[in-house]
Amino acid sequence: MNCIDLIRKKRDAYKLSKEEIRYLISEYSKGNIPDYQFSAFLMAVYFQGMDFQETTNLMQAMMDSGKSLDLSNIKKPKIDKHSTGGVGDKVSLILAPLMASCGICVPMISGRGLGHTGGTLDKLESIPGFKTNLSIKQFKCQLKKIGVAMIGQTIEIAPADKKMYALRDVTATVDSIPLISASIMSKKLAEDLDGLVLDIKLGNGAFIKDYKKAKELAQTMIQISKRSSVKVITILTDMNNPLGNYTGNSLEIIETIEALKGRGPEDLMEITFALAKAMLKLAKIKGGKKLLEKKIASGGALNKFKEIIHYQGGDVRVIEDYSRLPVARNRIKVKAQKTGYINHINTFDIGMLLVQLGGGRFKKEEKIDPSCGFRIYKKIGDYVKKGECLVKIFCDNRSKTRSVVKQMHDVFTIKTKFCRRKTLIREILH
Repeated sequence: MNCIDLIRKKRDAYKLSKEEIRYLISEYSKGNIPDYQFSAFLMAVYFQGMDFQETTNLMQAMMDSGKSLDLSNIKKPKIDKHSTGGVGDKVSLILAPLMASCGICVPMISGRGLGHTGGTLDKLESIPGFKTNLSIKQFKCQLKKIGVAMIGQTIEIAPADKKMYALRDVTATVDSIPLISASIMSKKLAEDLDGLVLDIKLGNGAFIKDYKKAKELAQTMIQISKRSSVKVITILTDMNNPLGNYTGNSLEIIETIEALKGRGPEDLMEITFALAKAMLKLAKIKGGKKLLEKKIASGGALNKFKEIIHYQGGDVRVIEDYSRLPVARNRIKVKAQKTGYINHINTFDIGMLLVQLGGGRFKKEEKIDPSCGFRIYKKIGDYVKKGECLVKIFCDNRSKTRSVVKQMHDVFTIKTKFCRRKTLIREILH
């Protein structure tokens, strides 16, 4: 076998065998296939797709590139959650400590920003000192002590996916159902889980734009999970609006803390509670929304987030003192140019404008500026008067800010015609 023949084979829409897929993943993981060739393979998959068997073989090869966890000594139900990514999606940051406070073990292996979407790890690392690169031994120790850990992929767990993830981000090959499915499930099935909840986002701010493809992705994930002992619930959620009021790494940490203090915005909490109830169901824990509200009101969920920060080397003082987080001092308002209802928001463009400010990556080696971001004041269906603030831009680079201000006006479509708010929970599948 050689890489060029296999790229050509997939380019020409032929099916790859299990052995051929395993060869590609193994050789790329070892560094024997360069990025430029593997990028061609990813693009071939993007355009020609993979059938279910190929997707399963890809996932297995990625999973087998590293080790699988053994968490059998932890007797609590082990449930994780994963999102396909969206703008302003900080649900994992709220959900992990909330579920741990309910008695669930949450072994969360997260990712970095991908394309126009933010990454859980980048957000956590905006907390001074916070470490996401724990070893498997440290990861298991923390799970045993406090029931939750939020880390990035180690060199031990699905290392092939870690390399592929970064490459997909900068080669426009993110929104492919086989690549998304294999990426998520290779990590999650290596975690020794009892259950998994998947938040599959659809809309102009998601990788999957339409309902039909989102449902196809959900069903692919469910099929893959049925070949393992992991029970999966998938929830299709709307991503035509940014989620919550803030986008940007340190700003989303502040919003996370506010949510854990009981002051989270309505849309963010609706999605969080829907996913949390699914996790409780998989863990066979009763109480539903009342239990979740109790854990937030009592401070139990917030205290669990403090423990996560403490155990992973972060500055716990950020919980009460937001000035310890890197937030840009320069702030510019973008005002509505006419009166009417918000009929459409180009949420994808908001994500890309954040990347333009420095809050995401155009190249995989780029560093992120955790201080920049947006405060979103209006969503689809809201009434706005001319001169009213739509967005506040946080960025200390004034030239970048000026450029983004000009483009931000085109993000919002304002019409005199009334527009309904979007339904956030579209469907639940399992």
